[in-house]
Amino acid sequence: MTDRFAVMASRIHEDLPVIDGHNDLPWEIRTKAEGSLEKANPGGRLAGFHTDIPRLLAGGVGAQFWSVYVPAWSKRPLCDTVEQIDLVKRMVAANPDRLVLATSATEIRSIRAEGRIASLLGAEGGHSIEESLGALRMLHELGVRYMTLTHGDTLSWADSATDEELHGGLTDFGREVVSEMNRIGMAVDISHVSVGTMNSALDATTAPLLASHSSAYALAPHPRNIPDQVITRVADNGGVIMVNFYSPFLLPELVDKSFDMFAKGRTLMAELDDERAVDEAMQLQWAAVSDTGTVSDVVDHIEHIARVAGVDHVGLGSDFDGVDMLPQGLEDVSCYPNITAELLRRGWDEAEVRKVLGDNVLRVLEAVEAAAG
Repeated sequence: MTDRFAVMASRIHEDLPVIDGHNDLPWEIRTKAEGSLEKANPGGRLAGFHTDIPRLLAGGVGAQFWSVYVPAWSKRPLCDTVEQIDLVKRMVAANPDRLVLATSATEIRSIRAEGRIASLLGAEGGHSIEESLGALRMLHELGVRYMTLTHGDTLSWADSATDEELHGGLTDFGREVVSEMNRIGMAVDISHVSVGTMNSALDATTAPLLASHSSAYALAPHPRNIPDQVITRVADNGGVIMVNFYSPFLLPELVDKSFDMFAKGRTLMAELDDERAVDEAMQLQWAAVSDTGTVSDVVDHIEHIARVAGVDHVGLGSDFDGVDMLPQGLEDVSCYPNITAELLRRGWDEAEVRKVLGDNVLRVLEAVEAAAG
């Protein structure tokens, strides 16, 4: 028997409605293929990756924030971030029939209408600016349109969710960073940061902000997730929380096992000084896990955020190619229609679904641009 919800989902995804907040393909290409597009060009099927252009199109992805992540332990984080920006731009240039660099909501709309994928840049961690507002402005000039205030490590100016809290949120310089991001039209991203930093950023910002790849703390109490008190404030701010697909951020039974993974990563990096070896060692801790959840678990988080904040304040931030465990039915970027089908099955109408798939984050980007001065 044909699943009518799957059929409806397939129709919805034909016009590329998905705007995903976070994909780590650039870092995977750097680490698995030495940054070479000859070895790993997403224009064709990429074995061993979650992402490539054929599967993006199959999933109805019309705009993708590519993370230009570099680890906080990098010895030259600004330079490495620029190299990652260059990698994304080379990736776009190598696939001009399908990828177009975008820096505004207007460009996203026009690129999607052409049947191509708008490629946006997101910097994952304030360590990338090396305590320099000039570097922040330079990243914006290079096309970066959001910056996650921290990654896994606490900075001199902002506390991380997964490291020691030293400042109670943002320092004076941290508030300057937020103010400058507002001024230049770069979205403030509160994924990865402590609750104190979330609240400090909400206090400081004059524009809507986003959480590019975080889920609901009430359902999976991991510090990487967003508590209801902050979800409510994000709604009042006009922002959006984009649900992460990583199983340990979705399933409460996996939270304890993943709680100290960032600390373990720091320790292993200090010992091994080898990013790939650290990744392999970290993956071993999950070898015995058999239940990684399902699409239904992701939709539970979407619905929780919608109940607390309203349907206008939730989106998708998959973390594809940045995680080693995903729910059944969300194995790669072709699978977004499974989320749509489940939402429809639960009684959501198409307009509400389209808000989650991309309309909400598009509204936030437009507001961030309008607030720039």
